[in-house]
Amino acid sequence: MSGASDGGAHEPSGLVPPCALAALWAVRHGQSTANVAFAAAAVSGSDAPVPGRDRDVPLSERGAVQAHALGDWLAAQAPEAGPDLVVCSPYTRALQTWEAMAARAAGLGGPQLEVLVDERLRDREMGVFELHPPTALRARAPQEAARRELLGEWCYRPPGGEAFTDVAVRVGQFVHDLGRAAPGRRVLVVAHDGVVIALRYVLAGIGAIAPEDLPPVPNASVSHWNGDGHRLRLAAWGDTAHLTSLNEMEGTTHA
Repeated sequence: MSGASDGGAHEPSGLVPPCALAALWAVRHGQSTANVAFAAAAVSGSDAPVPGRDRDVPLSERGAVQAHALGDWLAAQAPEAGPDLVVCSPYTRALQTWEAMAARAAGLGGPQLEVLVDERLRDREMGVFELHPPTALRARAPQEAARRELLGEWCYRPPGGEAFTDVAVRVGQFVHDLGRAAPGRRVLVVAHDGVVIALRYVLAGIGAIAPEDLPPVPNASVSHWNGDGHRLRLAAWGDTAHLTSLNEMEGTTHA
């Protein structure tokens, strides 16, 4: 998706908790080395895990370029309407995304923003299957793979890990605390696809229907909610318009 869309937003039940933020943007980190490894595993059928810890996974070369493009996007925001506070995941790939964004934006005369790091914005924890590609689950634990398929991705909790419902609980508490601590602020969150999906669900309100199919959140995409002082309404989902020139350049390179 290259343009802004609401992505078929969850319809609120009418019981939408108040949120005093003026605006919220949620950026998924740029492409990581694990994203590259998982894509390769899907083609090759490899079930080998990515070595190391999930929180230490860095950006790929493409991810770093995507983060610079996000810096262009940030620098283009009007000072009176763009983000005035940043809250970032503690994971390396998210921190690197923000650092590259900030450096690029500063070089273009963009804003220098207050930055906080919050553990509740970490990626979904996969427990014993941390950094294992989906092919590994099917090859090494077929019964667990069958359970995942039966329950669906929203409710599936890997051993020692989290379901998306668990992520939504901690993200919901984060939103509650943020709204109380930063009323009227325009906040940029830099995190992970699971966190962005959880934000969408939480902000849809009490009684929102859990998604059967998780909406895609592309690397380096921007999702946006507008606030009216009482609640946040989804304005754009997974927008990648700022990556268009990058994608076109790569298309020319590979042609």
